[in-house]
Amino acid sequence: MENVSPDVAEKPAVRRILAIDYGSRRIGLAVTDELGLTAQGLPTLHRTNQRNDFDHLRRTIKHHSVGEIVVGLPLRMSGETGTQSRKVEEFAKALRGRFKLPVHLFDERLTSVEANRVLDETEMGGRRRKEVVDKLAAVLILQAFLDYRGHKD
Repeated sequence: MENVSPDVAEKPAVRRILAIDYGSRRIGLAVTDELGLTAQGLPTLHRTNQRNDFDHLRRTIKHHSVGEIVVGLPLRMSGETGTQSRKVEEFAKALRGRFKLPVHLFDERLTSVEANRVLDETEMGGRRRKEVVDKLAAVLILQAFLDYRGHKD
C-alpha cells in the first residue's frame, strides 16, 4: 500500500453551479453549496458595461469553482418567448463562448413573483428590496433547477 501525505490525498474539488437572474440593470447571482445540494445567494451585480459584467462573472466563476451555469429564462405565462427571453438567450450564448462551460436555460416564470411575495412577508422596502429581490430570484431559479435535476435522475 502506498503511503500518501494528507495534502496529496485531497478530494477533487466539487464543481458548483452558478445561477443567474439576468436583468438590464442588475444581475442576481446564486451558487450551490460545496455539496451541490442547496442554493446560496451572492451579492447582486450592478451592471455597468459588458466588459465589466463579464469580468465580475469570471472572478465569481473562478472563486466558487463553478463548473456549469444556469440562467433564468423569462418566458411568458403562455410559455412563449418574448423580447427579454431573446436577450437572455443571447447572453447565454455569450457565456458559453466566453467561459467554455455548460450553460442551461431554465424556465424562471414566477420566480420574481415568488421573491416579491417572500419579501412582502418581511415588509422589506426601498432600495434594499431591489438588491435582495434579484439575489432571491437567482436562489429560487437555482433551487428549482436542482429540484428538477434531482427528480429527473
